[in-house]
Amino acid sequence: MDTGFGYFATHDAVDPARLALLIEQRGHSMLLFSEHTHIPAGPPPERPDGGTLPRKYWHTYDPFVACTAAGLATTRLRVGTGVCLVPQHHPISLAKSVASVDALTGGRFVFGVGAGWLEPEIRNHGVDPARRFAVMKEHVEAVREIWARDEADYHGDFMSFDPIWSWPKPAQRPGPPVLVGGTGPRVFDRVLSYGDGWLPNYGPGVLERVRELFQRAEEAGRAVRVVMMSVPSDPAVLEECEKAGVAAVLPWLPSAGPGRIEREMDAFETALAEMRGE
Repeated sequence: MDTGFGYFATHDAVDPARLALLIEQRGHSMLLFSEHTHIPAGPPPERPDGGTLPRKYWHTYDPFVACTAAGLATTRLRVGTGVCLVPQHHPISLAKSVASVDALTGGRFVFGVGAGWLEPEIRNHGVDPARRFAVMKEHVEAVREIWARDEADYHGDFMSFDPIWSWPKPAQRPGPPVLVGGTGPRVFDRVLSYGDGWLPNYGPGVLERVRELFQRAEEAGRAVRVVMMSVPSDPAVLEECEKAGVAAVLPWLPSAGPGRIEREMDAFETALAEMRGE
């Protein structure tokens, strides 16, 4: 089971390149950056799991810029989005952004995708929140067409374009792995329709659903992987993840200075060592 971290990369915390180098030096394999293009002004909204939204949500760097900085500072670390809010991007420009980062990092990009949850943010991008999952599906399909073909076209209900030329192509062929975020009742339909794996946040009942996904994927003749975010620094939880077949576990790091970040890393590594009997 691989290890890594998720991070809200903000302008007032440890920068993406410095953090990525530290994570690689400490032997971890992955760093995923969150995304919010903006948060509508006014009283901070509540998070889906309760509590007021922290300020880091409207102070984040663009995730593709952060991934580029992190990827170029390292040689082995996989960098990516956890998650990219796909309905808030035009697929032609999104395909180029992802392909550019993947090419510049030698094929180390991981494309975590999600439809978003903050309805005013989604509406500000001209997307009906009620249709965001359908929009995400078409946008991911269009992006993959652009990656795969010298002349790509796509025609759907929400996105349509005639043949185009667009380079670079991703270093990973046919493209970076698409990991679908979310834990809703239809998330496995999305994973099996246009994803390569699942990118859930850890929570009650999630590990039982991992087994369900593997069963459905086997029945469909598919191979999928699970990358688990929001994992606590708890040896028992880490052992359960490994037994369930989770490919990688990623706790969130705080958007803070180096001292606090390293203390969080130390706690995670201590839990890993205990889980492994080291």
